[in-house]
Amino acid sequence: MGIFGDSLDKAAQANWTRPLPKSAQAQMRFLVRHEKGSTKAVALRLGVSQRTVERYLTGQFKHPRKDLAARMAAEVRRDWQPRVRQRAQKAAASTGGLVIETRARFGFTAAPGSTDDGRVRRITQHLPPAYAQRLFDAQAAGASERELQAIAAEGLQEQYFKDAGRRAPGLLVEFTDIDYVELDY
Repeated sequence: MGIFGDSLDKAAQANWTRPLPKSAQAQMRFLVRHEKGSTKAVALRLGVSQRTVERYLTGQFKHPRKDLAARMAAEVRRDWQPRVRQRAQKAAASTGGLVIETRARFGFTAAPGSTDDGRVRRITQHLPPAYAQRLFDAQAAGASERELQAIAAEGLQEQYFKDAGRRAPGLLVEFTDIDYVELDY
């Protein structure tokens, strides 16, 4: 995933009500339960043998390699508390919207040295629920990082730079040189 996809996932994690399973056995147990008891499906997701999954379930293996531990944690994180995630996304997409904080270079089409010349800005801006819904829908549909970035840039263009239609009617904004992005809802 990219910077926007990771930021959306991190924002969803802030709404969780319980911590992730910590031990390898507990993580494997959660994944098998999520796959309705299929150790074969978990093995395919993690890129290991079915027997390896079974050994973690029984506690025969306790300490996975770093790469396997990272894959297990990522898969658990992806499936953890889906109803809590959906409830928070529904609230953000219907009433709350989301807050984007970023430090990036915003590019404009302007003469060098003018006030519209692209420069690094640190912006914290509330985006209305419509943009939150578009971001969630795009992420669920498997949109690329560039598409998520374009939706966020459009939201900042309308809300921050155009002040919800009160100024700069022909201005087009795009993200370039992103330092960091944090989303919250």
